[in-house]
Amino acid sequence: MNRFVLSCESTVDMPYSYLSARDIPVAFYSYWVDGREYPDDMLRDPEALPRFYSFLENGKLPFTSQLNEYAYTQYFESLSDRGDLLHIAFGSGMTKSVQNAQRAADALNEANADRKIVVIDSLCSSSGYGMLVDYAADLRDNGCEMDEIISWVMAHRTKIHHQFFSHQLDYYRRSGRISGPAATLATILNICPIMRLDDAGKIIAYDKVRGKRAAIRRTIDTMEQHAVGGASYNGKCFICHSDCLDEAIMTRAAVMQRFPDISGDIRIFNIGTIIASHCGPGTVAVFFLGDDRPPMA
Repeated sequence: MNRFVLSCESTVDMPYSYLSARDIPVAFYSYWVDGREYPDDMLRDPEALPRFYSFLENGKLPFTSQLNEYAYTQYFESLSDRGDLLHIAFGSGMTKSVQNAQRAADALNEANADRKIVVIDSLCSSSGYGMLVDYAADLRDNGCEMDEIISWVMAHRTKIHHQFFSHQLDYYRRSGRISGPAATLATILNICPIMRLDDAGKIIAYDKVRGKRAAIRRTIDTMEQHAVGGASYNGKCFICHSDCLDEAIMTRAAVMQRFPDISGDIRIFNIGTIIASHCGPGTVAVFFLGDDRPPMA
């Protein structure tokens, strides 16, 4: 039996079956289309992700929102019979939900001094957030105490690198990440912006190249610059994509060629419906453990 519960949120962009097998409970986000709510399904229903992309293809724009304090309170209380709780939350660079999680945890801690709930802002997103949780689960399974894992997560959350590119920029324009004229010109010229998360978990578009293959090369070059050990990197590597599996497979092949010592499989995941509501189709991201992520320029 674990001495505490490790939990996360559905925006880790990993299959629910994987997290369930690792005994990691999940708090689920939702999105809305035409006034109807749909859960961030995490591949529990094989029809859920195709349905989401059909909405996008038909010009329907999903709406997402934070998890509120009440939702966190209900979620935390549902785990109360399992002891202390370490909840790693979706990064505050993407959402302010973590503030609601902290308020819920504070209220429950005050009401019950016999049980401790700790909420950590991951400062991560998508499968990079999933990687941070996965490393925390490794430590738990190796017998580390909750306080030891908290210390490791706090020290390493800004060392999980998020490198990504996209060849479809309408949703980045809609979210304000890229200006309208810049997105239009990039589409005409087949330009892919190269992006990453900074040390606060916010998106930076820091370079641009022409074409998908050049985007993959630039992404892999940056990984070599920042990964622990450079080309000898032997940590975890995850890749995720939003409805562009071919590009994700090409990226994995490039990573395997450059980094032959990577630990375990380079797993490819789907970007879930919450994050894909803001990035749209056509995004590929690579995640790895490296040096400290750079600050906002």
